Amino acid sequence: MSTPVHELAPLSGANILTTTKKSKFDRYARVRFANRLFHYLFLLCILALCAVLGLVIFFIGKTGILTFRDISLADFFLSLDWTPEDGKFGAGAFIINTLLLTGLTLLIAVPISVGMAVLLVEISPMWLKQFVRPVLDLLVGIPSIVYGYLGLTVLIPLIREWTGENLGDGLLAAALVLSLMILPTICRVSDEAIAAVPKKYREAAYALGSTRLQVIMRVVLPAAKRGIIAAIILGMTRAIGETMAVVMVIGNTAQLAGSLFTPTAVLTSNIVMQISNVEFDSTWNYALHMMAFLLLLISFLLIVVIRFIGKKGGARA
Repeated sequence: MSTPVHELAPLSGANILTTTKKSKFDRYARVRFANRLFHYLFLLCILALCAVLGLVIFFIGKTGILTFRDISLADFFLSLDWTPEDGKFGAGAFIINTLLLTGLTLLIAVPISVGMAVLLVEISPMWLKQFVRPVLDLLVGIPSIVYGYLGLTVLIPLIREWTGENLGDGLLAAALVLSLMILPTICRVSDEAIAAVPKKYREAAYALGSTRLQVIMRVVLPAAKRGIIAAIILGMTRAIGETMAVVMVIGNTAQLAGSLFTPTAVLTSNIVMQISNVEFDSTWNYALHMMAFLLLLISFLLIVVIRFIGKKGGARA
C-alpha cells in the first residue's frame, strides 16, 4: 500500500534541515582541523628553526672550547700574538679590531641614514620620496662582494691619493664600505618607523608654536626611537658579521690596528682566510671555531645592550 504524498513532505523538510546542519558541522570541523593543522605546522617550523640554531651554536661552541686544552684563556683573549706556526693563538687583536670596526661603521652610518630617513619623511617632496625609496631597496639587495670590489678598485686608490699612504687598506676603508652596505637598511627601517608616528603628534607640536626642527628633534624622533634602534640593530648585525667585503679592503694582516690606515684583520676576515688551510683536529682549527663562537656572543651581547638602552630610554620618555 503506497503512502500519500502529503505525508512525505514533512519528512523531506526534516531531512533537508538535518543535511544542512550536518554540512555546517562538517564545514566548521574542516575549519577547526585546518586551523589546528597550521598551528602545529608553524609550531614545528619554529621548533625546527630553534633546533638548527641550537645545533649550530652547540657545534661551534663545542669545537671552540677544545682550544683551551692546549692554551689558556688569558693567552687566547689577552694576547695580541697570532702566529699559529709557532703555537701562539692570541685573538685579542682580532677582538679589539672587530669592536673598533663596528663602532666606526655605526659612527659613520647611523647619523647619515637617520638623517636621510628624516629628510624623506618630513621634508622632501613626494617625487623625491618615490625616487629615493626604490633606490634604497635596490641597494639593500646588492651582494656584499660587489661593495668589496668597488672598495678595492675605487675607494682604496682614492684613500691613497688623499692621504699619501702606500696601501690604503685598513679600518677606514672597511668602515666606509660597511657604512655604504648598512646605510640603506638603517635608512629604510628608520623611514618606516618615523612615518608611523601619528600625525596628531606633529599637529599638536605645531599648535604650541614649535618650529619644524623642534618637532623633528623633540617629538618625531623620540616617538620613533624604538624603530630607529631596531634599524640600528639590523645594520649592526650585518656589519659585525660581514666577511667578503671586509676581506677585500682591510689588508688581512694579523696585527692590532695602530691607525685607520694600518692593514689589519678582524674575526671574520681571519676565519675566512685561514679556515680552509688547517687540519680539523688541530689547535689552529679549534681557535678559529672559538673566534666564530665569539662572533655569536658579541652579536648577542650587543643586541641585548641596545635593547636595554632602548627600553630604558622609552621608560624615561
